[in-house]
Amino acid sequence: MKAQLILENGKIFNGRAFGHIREAVGEVVFNTSMAGYQEIITDPSNYGKIITMTYPLVGNYGLNLDDSQSKGAKIKALIVREKADNPSNWRNEMTLDDYLKQHRILGLEGIDTRALTKIIRNEGSMKAIITMRELSKGQIDLHFETSNDESGFEYVSTKEKYVIEGSGKHIGLIDLGITNNIIDSLKKRNAKLTVYPHSVSTEELIEDNLDGILVSNGPGNPEKLTELASNLKLLTGKTPLFGIGLGNEVLALSLGAKISKMKYGHRGSNLPVKDIANNKILITWQNHSCQVLVDSLPEDLEITHKNINDDSVEGIENKKLKAFGVEFYPDDRIFDKFFNYMEGK
Repeated sequence: MKAQLILENGKIFNGRAFGHIREAVGEVVFNTSMAGYQEIITDPSNYGKIITMTYPLVGNYGLNLDDSQSKGAKIKALIVREKADNPSNWRNEMTLDDYLKQHRILGLEGIDTRALTKIIRNEGSMKAIITMRELSKGQIDLHFETSNDESGFEYVSTKEKYVIEGSGKHIGLIDLGITNNIIDSLKKRNAKLTVYPHSVSTEELIEDNLDGILVSNGPGNPEKLTELASNLKLLTGKTPLFGIGLGNEVLALSLGAKISKMKYGHRGSNLPVKDIANNKILITWQNHSCQVLVDSLPEDLEITHKNINDDSVEGIENKKLKAFGVEFYPDDRIFDKFFNYMEGK
């Protein structure tokens, strides 16, 4: 079925709709990953986004029931240059088209995704409409005016506190849109996890006698989480604090830094980050729209990681308060640091 992508700046791309056929309006962003499209579709940090995959062929190894990063799809729509209709992989259980239909997500193929990515890189992320109808200028303007600009964390955060039992350290996990791989990394270390909604109070966190607190990744603007930032400020110095992605930005606010929205964010794999202390380059997976402003850092908050491509802040730390965070999805070395803090090392 013929479909159009209409950008907020007036540019139009013509393609073909697949998946669940319905109109979609939202912020259009790009992801540079060559694989992992199922993880991207189900990552809560992508809630409400129209995702453009820069790799030209998507769906070639299919999808399965095991690799999702949350319950169900989280994106508004998926844009690809070409979808694979005959995936080949021993773990494959369904095609990309079938998966999007099952989860009621619109797909768009057959457009020049490289040209679209260049527009976003030059002009920044913007709203877009994917439609199968001919829309008048008035209808297009109304779509953009009435499209929701919700933060997203309210919809992907757990609604109720729950516990994942373990025999090791007791970690409080403030869920702003946690991915399954982060929970699995903590479970592999036998940690006991108490998972809280974004609205958790300081009193509840103190009462549960936690060994450490992790503020998760998630979608949206950290400045809409000022209450959580204030709660974390009351906990600094009392228990180790660790933030990832959106959680890192909220933690930075609690430590006195400021945040700004990036032109088009960091989304994808193979993003190079310098570990300043160890003078090493990490190849990271990232998914965030905002950054910590260098000029806003208080004296006791140091930069631990920097992005090689644009020199943006990728990690911060206050050693005295045992509080730190990173913008990228952490590997074992980062988790080791958190556990070392909890063990008093």
